[in-house]
This record gives sequence, structure tokens and C-alpha cells, in this order.
Amino acid sequence: MKRKQILSIIVFYAIAVVFRFLAVKTNLFHFADNEFIQILLRGIGPATGAFVSIGLFNIPLKLSLKGNYRNLFLPLLIFWIFPVILIGTVSYIQHEEFPFILLFTVLVYGLLEEIGWRGFLQEQLKNLPKLQSIIIIAVLWFVWHLNFEFTTSNMIFLGVLFLGTWGIGKVYSSTYSLLAVAGFHSLNNFFRNGLHETELVLIGILLIIWIGFMVLYKRKLNTHSQTSELTND
Repeated sequence: MKRKQILSIIVFYAIAVVFRFLAVKTNLFHFADNEFIQILLRGIGPATGAFVSIGLFNIPLKLSLKGNYRNLFLPLLIFWIFPVILIGTVSYIQHEEFPFILLFTVLVYGLLEEIGWRGFLQEQLKNLPKLQSIIIIAVLWFVWHLNFEFTTSNMIFLGVLFLGTWGIGKVYSSTYSLLAVAGFHSLNNFFRNGLHETELVLIGILLIIWIGFMVLYKRKLNTHSQTSELTND
């Protein structure tokens, strides 16, 4: 890696950790009484660090909400609107409440993190061996949460972050859509009361639909590309 890349990562991560520390370990951000703003402030660090590093080191990254999709509405519909409607409807049936604002807040929180972890850091490490890149991102992501106790739950959480780094990383490298990776990132965060049978079923439904959609869309793009090449020949 070049010296410029290493310095940009250091600046990015230092800012991400400082903002996280201020949000969860101090009262500095408690000026906002709104719980949804409080959620967003806990995840603003990676996005802030990414934008500062991009500007400071003049990094030519093209962060995109739509990625490889032809328009913004398609990933917005599949990865944001659909899960909000699905989870919100189930919540209304079970608890007679539709947590519309909370669900979208969780998605925006995921977007703020993913601007940093995938949009910036994964791109900066893309020339490293895949496993090495995954290990670096997962460890930095784990430490960023500021949970340093060597408990069983934390070790399980570290394992989840390794799987998440691999899985969400594949989604990003396939779509380059920040909306898509924010959706995958939010799967666990949607459910604040833990994962029970209903929550696991909802996660399974979303994963099947999202992955199926990505595969079919990519197949359609490949078919269109091959048809265009034959037409040009």
C-alpha cells in the first residue's frame, strides 16, 4: 500500500473512533433529546472520517447510492422501502404500531456506517489479498464499537462482523450501491428486542428476495451486454 493510502486510512479511522467515543462514552452529543437523532449520532463517525479523508488526500472515490443500477428508485424500493413495509406491517399486526421513523432511521444509520466501511475502507484495501482485507476491516469495525471485554457475546459479535464484512463486501463489489449495503447492514439493527422466530423468518425472507433480485438483475445485465456486443458485431 502507498503511504498516502495508509495515512488516509489512519485519518479516517481516528475520526470514526473519536466520534463513536463522543457519542457512546460521553454526554457531549446528548444535546439532542430525540432518540432517532441519538441513533444517527452513534453512526456518523465512519461517514465523517471518509469524507474528510477523501477531501484531505484528494482520493478519487465515487460514492454512489444507486451503484450499478440504472436509477436510484430501484435499489431504494428493494432495499429500503420493501423492508420497511414488510417489517412495519408485521409489527403492526403483532403490536399495533408501525415504527416507520425508527426503521428508516436504522437504514440511514447503516448508510452512515457503510459510507466508511465499504465505500471508503474496502475501496482503499481492494488491492490487498481478499482474506487480509476482510480481517483488517472486521477487526477495525469491531474495535470501533468500543466493546473491549473478552466475553462470549463479544467473541460471537466479532465472528458476526467477520461474516458481515465478507457478505456485505460481496454485495458492495457486486452492486457498488450504498443503499443496497445499508439494507444488508441493517438486518440485525431492525430488531431492537433481539432475534426470535418471527425476526429470523423476516431476515430469511429479506435475504432470499434481496439475493434473488441481485442475481436476476446481474444476469439481465450480462444478457443485455452480450446482446449489445452481438448487435455491434
